Amino acid sequence: MKVAVLDINGKDTGRKVELSKDVFAIEPNNHAVYLDVKQYLANQRQGTHKAKERAEITGSTRKIKKQKGTGTARAGSIKSGVFKGGGRMFGPRPRNYGFKLNKSLKRLARKSALSMKANEKAITVLEDINFETPKTKEFKAVLKALNLEGKKSLFVLGASNNNVYLSSRNLQGHEVVNNSELSTYRIVNANQVVLFESSLEGIETNLSK
Repeated sequence: MKVAVLDINGKDTGRKVELSKDVFAIEPNNHAVYLDVKQYLANQRQGTHKAKERAEITGSTRKIKKQKGTGTARAGSIKSGVFKGGGRMFGPRPRNYGFKLNKSLKRLARKSALSMKANEKAITVLEDINFETPKTKEFKAVLKALNLEGKKSLFVLGASNNNVYLSSRNLQGHEVVNNSELSTYRIVNANQVVLFESSLEGIETNLSK
């Protein structure tokens, strides 16, 4: 699968790169994508929610009315959850929402997500760029040249490039990551995936194992 390489102005450089069929042209496994995205979102949850139960409420523990003869339900403590100001019944407790997935499944999920984007013509290959200093204005010019304004985009670097990363940080909906930080959620969440030319080798190496 050959894709044209674009320059910083969004124009064809005349060169083409071959995208690996084992990474960008497999039969997508939707369930693997679902599980990997579910795990990513679960790991974002802090799990610090907590409500006070009846044992943690300050209040009298005396029996508030006699057991029988009132015509109403029996009640032993004002701290019961059925009374105003009482403890929460079956309230949330701190917990870890994370769960484990096998590495092979996670690789399959990322390859499936990339293959989906390739089928949708939502992958762009851009020649490597660098900014002398971090400037949001320069990154916005790249977005405009690639017609990505108003769209969610994911830029994948071949190696760490602090100037490009910092130039994009203030722009909502646009993310810059290294090829080692590529995740299924980030791929699926983007309208367009922009792969820098130097990132292809790392992506294919990481996902072809």
